Amino acid sequence: MSAVGDAFARARDEDRAALVVYLPAGFPDLDTSRACLEAAAEAGADVLEVGFPFSDPMMDGPIIQAASQQALDHGYGVADDLAMCRGLTATTDVPALVMTYVTIPDTRGYARFADEATAAGLAGAILPDLPAGESEPWVREARRAGLDTVFLASSVSTDERLEAIADISTGFVYAVGLMGVTGVKDVASDDSRTLVGRIRQRTSTPVAVGLGVKTRQQAAEVAGFADGVIVGSAVVQAAGDGDRGGAAHRVAELVRELRAGVAS
Repeated sequence: MSAVGDAFARARDEDRAALVVYLPAGFPDLDTSRACLEAAAEAGADVLEVGFPFSDPMMDGPIIQAASQQALDHGYGVADDLAMCRGLTATTDVPALVMTYVTIPDTRGYARFADEATAAGLAGAILPDLPAGESEPWVREARRAGLDTVFLASSVSTDERLEAIADISTGFVYAVGLMGVTGVKDVASDDSRTLVGRIRQRTSTPVAVGLGVKTRQQAAEVAGFADGVIVGSAVVQAAGDGDRGGAAHRVAELVRELRAGVAS
């Protein structure tokens, strides 16, 4: 079992859902983003998602878009993000995945990017705009490099698409809890519950729900029917909602609340 799979298994053994926390590299700066990710791990995150900012996001809502743009405005690039990840994974045992758009690994070359991710201590990748049916070249390199690949499923995914996602996802399956971009609306729990059920009919791989989870109460609700709860925009907002020196503390406070939610 992979490091990500182990994290979900430990949460299951503790009779709770796993907490997955997203933060972008380089926001509000590289050192602070690493401090915030370390704080999230210490506060109870089971898995970290490290966003590599991209200039033309499709899935990201206004909070994450603004944070990513700030990182890009600093001049940070993929090499800087990878260097930050090397430092992060050297100081925490919590598995971290890169989350970015497929243009980045495609431009760098799938083999090169997979090797770079592994060298940075990353456990896998989430490429939200990579269709499962067109993913074989990336998945081949990811498997060679020992990386999980997490695919996204939504309530409008056809049965055929869910079959493909369930067959190829490793680590966990990312169930999109609402239609649209991140951080704009609250999670649609009825649709999410139905989607989780559809995915579980097709795979024993853990299913985590993201997009729209912001509070302890929402985390607890989703934890009642999913294997994992993913929180992004709310954590990014906490990191940026005040002075940089207090960013890690604010992230830790929120993550502790969310962890209490997934364990309730």
